Amino acid sequence: MKKSFLYACLSAIFLVSCKKEIEKISDTFKDTVSSVSEASETEKDSIKKDSVPAVKKESAPPAMQEDGFYNALVLPKDKKMRDSVYAEFSKKYNEKERTAILALNRLDSKSKWNADTLVVPAKIDTTLMAYSPFPLQLDVLNEVKKFVIFSYPIQAYAVYSNGTLVKWGPTSMGKKSAQTTRGLTFANWKKKLAISTVSSEWKLPYNFNIHNIGGIGWHEYTLPGYPASHSCLRLLRKDAQWLYSYADTWILNPGGATTKAKGTAVMVFGDYKWGGRKPWRKLLDDPNANNISVEELTKLLEPDVPKMLKEQANREKVVDSINAAKAMAAPIENEKPAEPSN
Repeated sequence: MKKSFLYACLSAIFLVSCKKEIEKISDTFKDTVSSVSEASETEKDSIKKDSVPAVKKESAPPAMQEDGFYNALVLPKDKKMRDSVYAEFSKKYNEKERTAILALNRLDSKSKWNADTLVVPAKIDTTLMAYSPFPLQLDVLNEVKKFVIFSYPIQAYAVYSNGTLVKWGPTSMGKKSAQTTRGLTFANWKKKLAISTVSSEWKLPYNFNIHNIGGIGWHEYTLPGYPASHSCLRLLRKDAQWLYSYADTWILNPGGATTKAKGTAVMVFGDYKWGGRKPWRKLLDDPNANNISVEELTKLLEPDVPKMLKEQANREKVVDSINAAKAMAAPIENEKPAEPSN
């Protein structure tokens, strides 16, 4: 009886021990399988990341906005009432937001009184990128490193780098009697503070010339909410500063009489509807009224892209040559004269 009981106890201990060992082995197996599975997934992810080719950029139109995206802020003719409205306007929106709203109406802070109605977006994006009327991506410009385009119909400019829209904003171009020259041109020289050839009293900060003989360029100056310049391209100060740093100037041959390489490609296109309703006011009825399609810009730019690329390649060649010459000259300039021997 005692022997039977002893055998039973030993059997029980053995079974419990076996069960624990089996569970331990099972857990180890699960951990191993899990580790192998995770390693396999990691390897798959690694293979996917390494083997998937770079995504090719594809043309993308402007963002489509829904009805009600823009609201109207009507400004009374009575000065006291107008002052009261602007006081509330200043309370509701901070300085950057007010600047963005005025920019959408092609106004600067000095000219805010020129409008009788302001187009105000329901959601404020101080970069303006959410309201861009220009395509977000243009395949036709994929190989063009820098490009600036001005639209007469909507009084706006855009900047593309390798086909990607990087910036856009308001402008005031040439008035009806002194319209800005259309077509492809290239940036020439720049000056932080230029004096207008029309009147010496007109100071032009961050001026960047694009028509040397005609004296046409973009620069900071008043934006009154319509085309008002003497053929130049007026910009907000922050935009003029940005473009001043972004665009490339020409490179002249020794003596400065001829051009060795051209600067950034620039295009001015389209016609303004003189006397008609301001294009940005149409956004109240159709929030996509100012949008420029991929097809329209592709058709416009395609004939000139070969010239842009030719000038771009020439500029790179000239810059490389200049840098190589500087590199060769540096050791000579830095070389110290030998000390006289005793």
